[in-house]
Amino acid sequence: MIHSLFLINSSGDIFLEKHWKSVVSRSVCDYFFEAQERATEAENVPPVIPTPHHYLLSVYRHKIFFVAVIQTEVPPLFVIEFLHRVVDTFQDYFGVCSEPVIKDNVVVVYEVLEEMLDNGFPLATESNILKELIKPPTILRTVVNTITGSTNVGDQLPTGQLSVVPWRRTGVKYTNNEAYFDVIEEIDAIIDKSGSTITAEIQGVIDACVKLTGMPDLTLSFMNPRLLDDVSFHPCVRFKRWESERILSFIPPDGNFRLLSYHVSAQNLVAIPVYVKHSISFRDSSALGRFEITVGPKQTMGKTIEGVLVSSQMPKGVLNMSLTPSQGTHTFDPVTKMLSWDVGKINPQKLPSLKGTMSLQAGAPKPDENPTVNLQFKIQQLAISGLKVNRLDMYGEKYKPFKGIKYMTKAGKFQVRT
Repeated sequence: MIHSLFLINSSGDIFLEKHWKSVVSRSVCDYFFEAQERATEAENVPPVIPTPHHYLLSVYRHKIFFVAVIQTEVPPLFVIEFLHRVVDTFQDYFGVCSEPVIKDNVVVVYEVLEEMLDNGFPLATESNILKELIKPPTILRTVVNTITGSTNVGDQLPTGQLSVVPWRRTGVKYTNNEAYFDVIEEIDAIIDKSGSTITAEIQGVIDACVKLTGMPDLTLSFMNPRLLDDVSFHPCVRFKRWESERILSFIPPDGNFRLLSYHVSAQNLVAIPVYVKHSISFRDSSALGRFEITVGPKQTMGKTIEGVLVSSQMPKGVLNMSLTPSQGTHTFDPVTKMLSWDVGKINPQKLPSLKGTMSLQAGAPKPDENPTVNLQFKIQQLAISGLKVNRLDMYGEKYKPFKGIKYMTKAGKFQVRT
């Protein structure tokens, strides 16, 4: 199964390695570095790289490559899912997953990795179980461990490991019982110059934070569950009940977890929440070009679009830009030719615009194509697919919990061609 794990930072240094079977030489990562050089961006490195004696499988998160080394053929998604689980566990333990934090907590990192895999096979990957096996680091615990020479390893086996619900520890008690669910949707879209949608799809997740006493059994129902396509569940969800009734029935893990992720790709179901009006012109003989862009809301159900950031990679022939924004701030880097406009909130009564002139290289031919415009934005309290939670019920416990649902839509890879 998984022989070794290498953690590589963005500058190409291996800052942590862990071996479960035999020690694999660091030189195996040279094949990875070659692939990294060929890929222009970190996200474009192939997730599976074959070498003469090994396969290298990697994920890139938080500016770190997590590279697993395997010697026999295994389902690649199995290893990739495990690597994502490693990242999520580090984030859960330390708050953030970054190179300095991993280096500061290197002992806990090795202890956690030792429990997650046994002889190269996944063993304990649930956060609840791991936290009982290896206590998360705190300042007090670190000081005590330094003085006494003890470790973060727990005294007894986790209770959940022996039960039929291994993701939940037993004997959970809270004074305030609460269950919060966040429905977060990312919209990926390509819009052509006339404003028509070339492609659009929604990647959605439902993240939960459940702090309930005892062993509660929850059911979550939707107004329109048929919208959900290509659904992936947390192991706690009873799949048979979802197949027959389209209801999520589960005993939740304790704390934060991802309940499900889903995909909406039917073109007619994806509403585009913003539009961009643009007028970008380059003239053959002139050393000046015109640039004008306006952003406005569309199909947002009256919700405010905020955190709007517009960026565009200008052609090489553009020397400089003299632009005036009606709101927000803009920057243009003459070296990288990157234009960035931080718009902020969109007021429908006074649409934000950015207009002005471009200084072009004298004698240079007109660019073959106009630049594309990339957008980032957020819309609070709106799931753009129209997904709505109907109700959340709890069985098996007497108390009444506090329940909350929050919706958010944000841009994924949102591109407008001009």
